[in-house]
Amino acid sequence: MTYSIRGLSPEPFAPLFALDDAALAAINARRVTATADRGFPCRVSLADAKAGEELILLHHTSHDVETPYRSAYAIYVRPGVEAASYCDELPPVFEGRPLALRAFDVGGMLQTARLAGPGEADAAIRDLFADTGISYIDAHNAAHGCFAARIERN
Repeated sequence: MTYSIRGLSPEPFAPLFALDDAALAAINARRVTATADRGFPCRVSLADAKAGEELILLHHTSHDVETPYRSAYAIYVRPGVEAASYCDELPPVFEGRPLALRAFDVGGMLQTARLAGPGEADAAIRDLFADTGISYIDAHNAAHGCFAARIERN
């Protein structure tokens, strides 16, 4: 069994970087500058921004389904980065972070969930996918609750 993890497509976010602060505020988004090399995880590159890099903080629907489990929260995105892609390995934004792994069936209904401490995500993902009824897993940062990435079966 293999799995893949991909960053969000950068195209929908690209126009945001041309907006001024007032226009961003009108859509409940903010321009921010990373103040540290960790703590500003880009959901496109699946890597933390470095101190001094610009990001947009915005509201994002990560689980856009017609079920009670529809989910949205704040995410960071950086300009000029490509969508990351990982197969059977974890992206840098998972390193050292406790994750909440939410496992869904093909209809978008939650089947089970798991907390994975630092260093435990790969085994937890593989264990969740051992259940053939699990179609995909949404990873969230356990502490802040923000969407980290979607994990799909290969």
